[in-house]
Amino acid sequence: MFVIDMVDVIDVIVVGGGPTGLMLASELRLHDVRVLVLERDTEPTPYVRSLGLHVRSIEVMDQRGLLERFLARGTRYPVGGFFAAIAKPSPAGLDTAHPYVLGIHQPLTDRLLAERAAELGAEIRRGHELVELSQDERGVNAELADGTRLRARYLVGCDGGRSTVRKLLGVGFPGEPSRADTLLGEMAVTMPPEKLAEVVAEVRTTHLRFGVGPFGDGVYRVVVPAEGVADDRAVPPTLDEVKRQLRAIAGTDFGVHAPRWLSRFGDATRQAERYLVGRVLLAGDAAHIHPPVGGQGLNLGIQDAFNLGWKLAAEVNGWAPAKLLDSYHTERHPVAADVLDTTRAMTQLMSPEPGARAVRRLVAELMDFDEVNRFLTEKIIATGVRYDVGEGHELLGRRLRDVRLSRGRLYELTHGGRGLLLDQTGRLSVAGWEDRVDHVVDVSDELDVPAVLLRPDGHVAWVGEDGGELRDRLPVWFGAPST
Repeated sequence: MFVIDMVDVIDVIVVGGGPTGLMLASELRLHDVRVLVLERDTEPTPYVRSLGLHVRSIEVMDQRGLLERFLARGTRYPVGGFFAAIAKPSPAGLDTAHPYVLGIHQPLTDRLLAERAAELGAEIRRGHELVELSQDERGVNAELADGTRLRARYLVGCDGGRSTVRKLLGVGFPGEPSRADTLLGEMAVTMPPEKLAEVVAEVRTTHLRFGVGPFGDGVYRVVVPAEGVADDRAVPPTLDEVKRQLRAIAGTDFGVHAPRWLSRFGDATRQAERYLVGRVLLAGDAAHIHPPVGGQGLNLGIQDAFNLGWKLAAEVNGWAPAKLLDSYHTERHPVAADVLDTTRAMTQLMSPEPGARAVRRLVAELMDFDEVNRFLTEKIIATGVRYDVGEGHELLGRRLRDVRLSRGRLYELTHGGRGLLLDQTGRLSVAGWEDRVDHVVDVSDELDVPAVLLRPDGHVAWVGEDGGELRDRLPVWFGAPST
């Protein structure tokens, strides 16, 4: 056990400066929590692992007033075609004000989130690697590779699939190991664009894990199945290896050359047994990994952070009701488990094997029914998530989409990360909780209930018009009244 100056105790150390960690840091800073983000890499990664944001993550950005920054740098695309790459149109009547996918490369997403976290006062230290931790009833001790020793009230591991935090905690990570690796990179090609598109279209009729497409500035993004499973996936492939696999799958290497970067990834599917151990928590890829089918990884991590941030801030600030922080695990663990099952299913549907292709054709036919198409699409875009907050109205536990009010929009009222009572009766009160819950009296033609109580993450905690019922519900999510 090492000794630390107890005077300088950080509220929360976030290990990992990717999108999950940066989103969490911003959420904590909205509540004046002192946050230190530790990132092992000295420079932001150039790898474009994720290509965009799904609907729920777009809503999250809108709820915090960040969406315009992302829209200015991204491209909107239709929602359809994301379930196992089965080409279907966007389902009719999606329950969202943002029925599109936002194409934006991960390095840009990382930069925008880092800028936001810094604006709010989070401290971000690059080139700092966690190597040891211990905890007691009052806090967490962290030791870095350079010998620096830190003390925090809580620590959150957002440090990826090979999470050091998870390993130091000894948390189990059960699931399936990688059975098939994929090579990925950005490079130039010599084959004419028309011929290239023709070859790629033909190959993708049977190999859906394959792709060569323009990425801008004369660079192409190349995705091709690897020959086998690597002993160390952190070692990037060579250009010769990429060429060899392109020839094996497509019959040509397209004249690829001058790679900007090369990488490989596997299809392992695993989930941490616990998201919380004492004062240490896990989020994002540190808590769950799965194949990138459907593009859900980055989005799932951002949504983890959105669920956790206000709950952890409530603990730090001393008003959290009993079991509030525990609800992070009970709510988000089932969500990730469902995503893992969905990606398992989609991976099978994308296999070139005859049996899998037959099932794929059947699923494609079923998706011609709009209800089936909507159900499967909502699994990808995460608008169908419902937390268990008790029995009652159908809105309970669901996030409320942005609705128009007589004086603006609902999401414009949620930028501060506080709870919100949207009161169409004008007769209710949040007296005693004004420091945690905003009371807005306004009306909406799109909302057919008298009033809704929203948690800071936008999920509905109460519906009704009875003031007594409201006062019974407020302490469940917002603790004891201040007066």
